[in-house]
Amino acid sequence: MTDTTKCEIEFVKLEDDRSWPDWCSRKSLVRFLHQTMKPFEDSPVDIERSLDYAFSDEKRAGGFVMLGKMDDGLAGAVVMLRTGMAGYVPEYILLFISVDPRLRGMGIGGKLMRRCFAECDGEVKLHVESGNPAKHLYERMGITHVYDEMRIRL
Repeated sequence: MTDTTKCEIEFVKLEDDRSWPDWCSRKSLVRFLHQTMKPFEDSPVDIERSLDYAFSDEKRAGGFVMLGKMDDGLAGAVVMLRTGMAGYVPEYILLFISVDPRLRGMGIGGKLMRRCFAECDGEVKLHVESGNPAKHLYERMGITHVYDEMRIRL
């Protein structure tokens, strides 16, 4: 098992599309999320749309992006969106989280999640496919199964 105590990570929180650090652009984050979330990845177009929503100034939109930097580059990232429905739906949805596959098992995902949760002033929900191995991390973080989601495609 990898020693997680030596994992030094720097966090950068983005709340708008104007503050990207020199080591990570919007385009490189979209590519990172699309490539590192396989086989559960979303399309680059949908990832772009999530960033538009996170950085929106509209009344019931918004959110933030949390970047995790190790050494000279991106180690992991989270896209957290506001739902605008506090009181009957959790205030936030953790939409995307991913860690560079070469760095998995070092505790980066847990550190990113704890840092993001510290930034939230309400409940957080997330959707996870039943076969996703990250489900075990979420359970260790104290995230509980509340509802089964049902959908119909029209």
